[in-house]
Formats: sequence, C-alpha cells, structure tokens
Amino acid sequence: MSKDLKTGDKVSWNTSQGETAGKIVKKQTTRTKIKEHEVKASKSDPQYIVESEKSGKRAAHRPDQLHKKQ
Repeated sequence: MSKDLKTGDKVSWNTSQGETAGKIVKKQTTRTKIKEHEVKASKSDPQYIVESEKSGKRAAHRPDQLHKKQ
C-alpha cells in the first residue's frame, strides 16, 4: 500500500474514538517529533504525517494503518 500513498492523498485511519479522515502532509523517512511524541521513521520504515480534517492536528502513521479514500 505504501507505494500508492503520496502527499495530498485523502486517507482514513482508526483511533480510539473511531475512524478519522484527513490528508497526507508528508512522507517521513527520518526521526522527528510531533509535539512530545517521537516519530521513529527511517528510509527502511517510513511513516506518513497526516492532518485530521476535523481538528487540523497532525500525527504520524505507518502505511499499513492508513486507508486511501476515493
């Protein structure tokens, strides 16, 4: 699935509150922080920075956690 995802794609993912939708902001291939959370991304294990369409907050997710929306 990861090769199908790119910046700007609309995606959904599961949270403890249910399904959330948003868009991919960036493919992250290096370690970074979002607020106080460390994102342990690498070239061999990339993550995607997504922005929620409801709250505007950003989070990092592995490709297998994201579902591309039509």
